[in-house]
Amino acid sequence: MGLVAQAEQYGAGKIAKSATALTGLGVFAGIFISIAFVFYLTVTTGAGAAPWGLVRLVGGIAFSLGLILVVVSGGELFTSSVLTSVAWAAKRINTAQMLTCWGRVFGGNALGAGLMVALVMGAGLYQLDGGQWGLGALKLAQHKLHHSWSQAFCLGVLCNMLVCLGVWMTFACRDTLSKALLLVLPVAMFVSSGFEHSIANLFMVPLGIAIHSFAGSEFFSVIGVDPATFADLTLSNFILHNLIPVTLGNIVGGALVVGLGYWWIEQNTDH
Repeated sequence: MGLVAQAEQYGAGKIAKSATALTGLGVFAGIFISIAFVFYLTVTTGAGAAPWGLVRLVGGIAFSLGLILVVVSGGELFTSSVLTSVAWAAKRINTAQMLTCWGRVFGGNALGAGLMVALVMGAGLYQLDGGQWGLGALKLAQHKLHHSWSQAFCLGVLCNMLVCLGVWMTFACRDTLSKALLLVLPVAMFVSSGFEHSIANLFMVPLGIAIHSFAGSEFFSVIGVDPATFADLTLSNFILHNLIPVTLGNIVGGALVVGLGYWWIEQNTDH
């Protein structure tokens, strides 16, 4: 079976799942991607004078754990679920089914990410390395809000091209280890290059907001930073200046460029 045909089955299989299953697996995927961001923050904290590119590469490899967990352990991730566009183009599902699937998965991802924010804050992970872990989280969250709308959109397109190409490659193999290994470099590439992933941001930016709001004055005294420096870390800024353009970019990169791109080529290839 060709990769496009497998992608059709992949999309149709998601629609066949119940609302409870889709949402529940979405929660797990949100947790998995959040765990990966915790890993990224931990391995990049305290890098000091280490080469910028190598630090990003190590962080990107660590972050690949998230998509590996989704694919191997089972989870429904919004950014890969947009590949249901292939099943839609093949008329195996309709528009309402596809959009309902996206909505349920996105909602589940958001719940999982929110749960992880609460657990990370409760565990006090932001205090690691004398508060440098938390400072890194604050800086990264704030950086994501400083893209222009068009830049955030384009970074979202680029990100989900890599995510969906990684998932697309897993259609070519059957054994679990091969699938896991195939996912490492596409994820490491998009993370190290600073591309924008909507579900990862549902964890990262709210975590920054939570640290700014709840870490307390003692934390900011320890790291020697005025809390007002991060005053722009607000939920409205996140939704308007990052989440919306990045999500739209993720849809274009995954559903249109990768999914419908390969489907269109398949339709116009002589067999």
